[in-house]
Amino acid sequence: MKLPNKITSYKESSLSKFPTILECIQDREMTPLELYVKMEKYFDSFSDYIETLDYLFALNRISLNPDIGRITYVI
Repeated sequence: MKLPNKITSYKESSLSKFPTILECIQDREMTPLELYVKMEKYFDSFSDYIETLDYLFALNRISLNPDIGRITYVI
């Protein structure tokens, strides 16, 4: 996880991407690929995107519905 420090600014960190992802899925469910297409410009690589989703999942801010394969916002 890219945390802000002396070398990495907050804007470049994974933490800065959390609100952007949550705002995007707040009103509707999306597949991970659909979400990536919308969020691609905010990430340096696909692995950074997946890592950010992992942290949001671990923090219980998003969930994945395995039946339909969609990410949902957890209130």
